[in-house]
Amino acid sequence: MSTSSAAHFAFERDIVEIEAQIARLREMAGRRGMDVADELRVLTAKLDVLREETYRNLDPMEQVQVARHPRRPYTLDYIGAVFTDFMELKGDRRYRDDQAIVGGWARLDERSVMVIGHQKGRDMKENLRRNFGMPHPEGYRKALRLMRMADKFGKPVITLIDTPGAYPGFGAEERGQAEAIATNLREMARLRVPTISVVIGEGGSGGALALGVTDRILLLEHSVYSVISPEGCAAILWRSAEKRAEAARALRLTSSDLLRLGVADEVIGEPTGGAHADGVATMRRVADALVRHLKELEAKETDALVRERWAKYEAMGAWIEGGEG
Repeated sequence: MSTSSAAHFAFERDIVEIEAQIARLREMAGRRGMDVADELRVLTAKLDVLREETYRNLDPMEQVQVARHPRRPYTLDYIGAVFTDFMELKGDRRYRDDQAIVGGWARLDERSVMVIGHQKGRDMKENLRRNFGMPHPEGYRKALRLMRMADKFGKPVITLIDTPGAYPGFGAEERGQAEAIATNLREMARLRVPTISVVIGEGGSGGALALGVTDRILLLEHSVYSVISPEGCAAILWRSAEKRAEAARALRLTSSDLLRLGVADEVIGEPTGGAHADGVATMRRVADALVRHLKELEAKETDALVRERWAKYEAMGAWIEGGEG
C-alpha cells in the first residue's frame, strides 16, 4: 500500500511548512545544480524533532483524527503483509455476504489461524461497497460463523478492529443488528481457542466490541476505542457536535487511557507521524506483537484460557452498590 498522504491535520501546520521548505530546496537544487546537503540536513533534523513532539502531545480529539486517517493500513493491508496463504470465506449462510467484514483462513508465523476484520474503502466507490466499514448483522453473523469454524478445528482467532460502529439503518435493525452483536459477545466469551484482537484504527461502540471479546486486546498507539464517537456523545450530552473535543476527553478513548484502565493489554507503538506515515513498519510491529501474544496463549490449558477470559471481562469497570435510605 502507499504510505503517502495528501491530507494534513490542523495540528500538523508547522510540519507541513517545513516539508514544503525541504521540497522547495530540493527543487531548487535540481534546477540550479546547487549543493544544499547541509541545509537539508538541518531542516530534516528539525522536521523529525517537530513531528515526534507533535505526535507525542496529541489531545484526545487529535488522536481520533489520526485513527480515522484514510491512509492508515486497513484489514486487507494487514492480511497481505502480516499473514500468508489467505483464503477468504464469504457469506453468513442466511442472507448475503457483507463486505464491511472480511475473513478467512491464513497463516501467521507458520500457524494456521482465522483472521477477521472490518474493512473500509480507499475511495467513494469502495466505501459504498464496504459501507464505510460499518457492518450489517450478516457481517457479524459471517464473523461468528468463521469463529465457530476455527473453534471446531482448534485454530486461533485474530480480529482486526476498525469501524465507526455497526450500521444503524432500517434494514440492519429489521434483520436483528442488536441480536447479532449480542450473540457474538456471548459466543466469543465461550471460544475454546486463543483469541486476539487489534484495534488498528477506530473502534466504535458495539460494532467494534462484536469482534473484541478476546483473550488479548492490543491497540495501536494512535487508535481509539470507545462506546460512542465523540460527535455522537457531544450531540447527546450537549446537543452540539462542537463539543466533540470535550467529549473525546471525557470518553477516555485513547490507547494510553485504555491501557491505564485495564481495557488494553498492550499498546503497539506507531512510527513517528502515525501509521499512515509508515504502514510497512506499523504492520511489522503488529506482526511481532501477534506472534508473541499467540505463543503465550497457546501455552495455556484450554480450561484456563476460557476461565481467564471470563475473569478478564468480569474485572473490568467499577461500580458502587447503593444501600437503603
